[in-house]
Amino acid sequence: MNQQTNRASSPTTHTITPHLVVGGAAHAADWYQQAFGAQVGARIPVPGGKFIQIELRLGDARVMLADEFPDLGVLSPLTLGGTYGALDIATEDADALWDRAVAAGARVYQPLQDMFWGDRHGQLIDPFGHRWGISQHLRDVPPEEVTRAAAAMFGGEAG
Repeated sequence: MNQQTNRASSPTTHTITPHLVVGGAAHAADWYQQAFGAQVGARIPVPGGKFIQIELRLGDARVMLADEFPDLGVLSPLTLGGTYGALDIATEDADALWDRAVAAGARVYQPLQDMFWGDRHGQLIDPFGHRWGISQHLRDVPPEEVTRAAAAMFGGEAG
């Protein structure tokens, strides 16, 4: 096995670990702890009061935070004017996690609602510009039904 394979199979390393850039990583770590119940792990500080890494644990997943370093091209969504995607948190109680995040200052992007694919789902924008989905599986839906509902939502028929 090569070093990459060994690292990927480590119990503390997942195949993909998101790294989020934020303005104020220490403040963001506190916010994610308050809003999503994240556990804050190891921190790697650098001079100037910034961090190149703060580990967060959300359930069985890890997310790394880093401060902005504009001179190195390391920029947050707020600096760039938006984000390109979303991270999704699967939970047993979407309403409780949603309410907690909104109370902590998250902005509603897509309201929490029961969706045609069988999940209760909505999206929030955190104070640092990152988009988060919150999902709770409610029921299994046959793929054909999901395809028909998706096509109808976009004004057509399933092909």
